[in-house]
Amino acid sequence: MNATMTNTLLVSAMLLALAGCARDDEGNGPAERIGKALDQATAGVTDSVKDEIARADDAVEDARDKVGNATKEASRGLERATEEVGRSVERAGEAMGKSVERAGQEIQENAGKDKEDD
Repeated sequence: MNATMTNTLLVSAMLLALAGCARDDEGNGPAERIGKALDQATAGVTDSVKDEIARADDAVEDARDKVGNATKEASRGLERATEEVGRSVERAGEAMGKSVERAGQEIQENAGKDKEDD
């Protein structure tokens, strides 16, 4: 009885194995079908990764452009501020020059009054 049961199980296992090895309509066996499925999955993942890399590259390029534009704008702002500081210093210098002139005139006037008082 054990031999009969073992033979039955062995024949069943062989039939299942043969059924799994059957070729499809294109003549591909199970290993070829698995290989084809893996190739398709790999291609899909590769395409997805390439798309994500392209999106990341675009985002980096956009960020680089924005930083470049911000740097240019900051540079222009610095130039304007420098010009304004220069004008302020020039006005302050002119005011100081006028004050020194007036002080000099007052000193001369006071010196002249002192001579008259003598």
